Amino acid sequence: MTGPDASFDPAEPGPTLEALAGLIAVVEQLRDPQAGCPWDLEQTHASLVPYVLEEAHEVADAIRHGDDRHLAEELGDLLLQVLLHAQIASEAGRFDLAQISRGLHDKLVRRHPHVFAEPAAQPAANRGVTGDSAAVKVSWEAIKAEEARARDGSSSPLSDRLAGKVRGQPPLAAAMTISRKAAAAGFEWESIEGVWQKVEEELDELQQAVASGDRAHAQEELGDVLFTLVNVARWCALDPEAGLAGTNHRFLDRFSRVEAALGGSLEGRSLPELEALWQQAKAQIRRSQELSRRAGGDASGAGP
Repeated sequence: MTGPDASFDPAEPGPTLEALAGLIAVVEQLRDPQAGCPWDLEQTHASLVPYVLEEAHEVADAIRHGDDRHLAEELGDLLLQVLLHAQIASEAGRFDLAQISRGLHDKLVRRHPHVFAEPAAQPAANRGVTGDSAAVKVSWEAIKAEEARARDGSSSPLSDRLAGKVRGQPPLAAAMTISRKAAAAGFEWESIEGVWQKVEEELDELQQAVASGDRAHAQEELGDVLFTLVNVARWCALDPEAGLAGTNHRFLDRFSRVEAALGGSLEGRSLPELEALWQQAKAQIRRSQELSRRAGGDASGAGP
């Protein structure tokens, strides 16, 4: 098979690889048991999960805003997470950045036979901007499926496919995917009343778990509540991601008005005072929305 040199030993490292080597050395120093950073030394794969997700979302936000300077910075922060995980695993002798890179290299070559296979094996190679990207996607999925079959046989094919499908999704979106697929396979309530009963059941179990002081159990029960609410959303044809994003936006809008009313500081304010300002902010936003709707209606009725 043709393609990139599998030795990973370019004769001229160049500025990119030199900069990457310097960054790797910095991460190694941060994790040095004697001279490193206490915070970095405390980190584990599990403790870094929130930061991986945060940095990935910030990369997406920079892309949406078209801010190249911000995007470069956030991609750097995301790269740091990759290097930290590689360093932690390397210290335990499990894997290192070289293994990560070689594994990705081999997978990309294997899943792109239309680019890297010998011409005799791919007489009509699908390459370049004039190629067929839809055909590439079909080939990619077929190769992935073959890899999975070769890796392990399974007595639960739907569960395995779902596990692979949701692996890269945010938990809320993954829950919706799982819920839909399970329902389509027949694992479903007879009516939405059954879903509401499940919500009440899970809420009761969450309250009991919190009252017990068992944080691990409470965490599990919180997940059960959220998963059941995703099922409510599915039954009602609602989008939980959009719903939560809207709530975040509304909260920040109202909270900013409360802050502004108090000169930027909430310190020393009573709960009744804050609640009154919160309700005032809600009313202001509602009036503003009503005026906007009326203005839009007037505009739509204007004209010859």
